[in-house]
Amino acid sequence: MAFLSKLSLSFPKIEKITRDATFSYFLLMFGYKIFSFYFPLFLVMRGFSLPEVGYTYLLIYLPIAFFAPIVGFLSHKVNPALLTTLGIAGYGLYSLGMILIQSPVLFYFWQVLLGVSAALFFVSLKSILMASSLENPDRSFGWFYSASFYADAFAPAVGALLIWKFNFVGVFVLSLIIYFFNAIFCFSRLRGPARNLPDRGFNFGSFQKNYQKSLLKLKKKNVLPLILVSFSILLLAGFYRAFFVLFLKQELFWSQNLILVFGTVFSLFLLPVSLWAIKKLGVQNNSKNISRGGMAVGIFTILFGAAIPFLNFFSVLLINIGRSVGSLMANSGRSGLVNRELKDYPEEAGAIDTFFSPLGAALGSLIAGLIIGFLGFNFLFILGGIFVFVVGVMAKKFAKT
Repeated sequence: MAFLSKLSLSFPKIEKITRDATFSYFLLMFGYKIFSFYFPLFLVMRGFSLPEVGYTYLLIYLPIAFFAPIVGFLSHKVNPALLTTLGIAGYGLYSLGMILIQSPVLFYFWQVLLGVSAALFFVSLKSILMASSLENPDRSFGWFYSASFYADAFAPAVGALLIWKFNFVGVFVLSLIIYFFNAIFCFSRLRGPARNLPDRGFNFGSFQKNYQKSLLKLKKKNVLPLILVSFSILLLAGFYRAFFVLFLKQELFWSQNLILVFGTVFSLFLLPVSLWAIKKLGVQNNSKNISRGGMAVGIFTILFGAAIPFLNFFSVLLINIGRSVGSLMANSGRSGLVNRELKDYPEEAGAIDTFFSPLGAALGSLIAGLIIGFLGFNFLFILGGIFVFVVGVMAKKFAKT
């Protein structure tokens, strides 16, 4: 009993609303990551060039950014839990569409649909979180974002087994089942906490005023530089999402089985490290979480690009754990910062916070797709890391003035 008591004291605290939101996000990511880890390979197998891989990710992430403000407006009119559930249903429709895909035009339509569904899910769910009385927003969003790591630990292995046995149809069917149960869970558990958010009298005039006030708060000299650090990390994330797996296969000549093993081992090692990071998020302020996270991402990415000739399984593992922890701290710090500054505007806060991630990923994947042909993988990562590190250092300096 004494051991369990001591363990509970050392374990990062999680509120009920944070736990429910995190679990729903975990289910969504598990259903998605059983096939998304292999998606770049899937695209290359279908004859896509490297720039076309970048364009495909652009089609997924840009609709999230464009629809985020619209979903923020809708969150004023209807229960955000319903919008979150509709977003999960859209993921399910995407899986069904990928099973029934018949033409390239339909393929691109499903990617756009996925982006719109993600906007519904993330904006509404973040609005619910930001409207709640969170004891420590940075820590709560640390839990929320870490859900993706937990999915990473198991989903690729499950996906590989299903792809081997049933081809890609198997993973899309399983994801459809997971989304069905997640929709039920989300609506039943989050409908109550989100009940007081809708404002039937809200109109486009109110919408415009709220965004003007929100943007003024975020343009403050001790806030905007920190937002830019997080955005620079998200640009770099676009590089990784579109090309990291292809880099392992084409540059390091890893087999698909070794890539699978790496994905699983990486996530399993990252789980305890992420718990440590969540504890740090709870005791540091937003400025430190974002600036230190940004500099860590920059340093580890520069190291990754510079050490390409000497990389092996374990060095890639360690470098990417360091980069992922830095990214977790910076992104959680950004969401906590937006929550703090826009506490009176939770719907707009959810939309603005969601807007950054897909826009960064979309532009990052597009830029990487355009320049990777003449820069190569190593210089792409080195320059990206230098960019993030410099922005992090500058933000730390401006945040003190």
